[in-house]
Amino acid sequence: MKKWGVLILAAATLLGGCNKVDNRRIPFASVRIALDNDGLWSTYGVSGFGDYRRFIKSERVPANFTYTALTYTGYGGVLLVSGKQATGDGYGYPLAYDLACPVEARQNVRLKVNAMYEAECPECGSRYNITEAMGAPVAGKALDYGYGLTRYNVNKASSGGYTITN
Repeated sequence: MKKWGVLILAAATLLGGCNKVDNRRIPFASVRIALDNDGLWSTYGVSGFGDYRRFIKSERVPANFTYTALTYTGYGGVLLVSGKQATGDGYGYPLAYDLACPVEARQNVRLKVNAMYEAECPECGSRYNITEAMGAPVAGKALDYGYGLTRYNVNKASSGGYTITN
């Protein structure tokens, strides 16, 4: 009978365990990047799987992008990537995340995209799936703690292109 009790307790722990990802670790900061026509999107947007671009207003990244008083790039900057939306709309869908690592939670510790199309923190080594799992952690302290990337909205604009907001 004791054996069954241990098995039931183990099953309850596994089934009831928390697999929820905390993607709200980064302090709120406004996001608005208007790539809202075909010309802007063709120049600054993303297209093929894994294609990415970084937007950091304070550092003028990308250098030739026209930042306005109405442009905001979040807490650590914005990572725009071409991937797969969670709803299964196929590949080539634009996704956006804050560039700040949620483990470090500092504006100047920014993620880099590695050869496996993951965002990787240069400080703690945590890695995140940015193309298929909506910024979920895959390795490092972020996986241990359940910290995912802060996601931003990417909305189709009426004149072509997209607008990134929060």
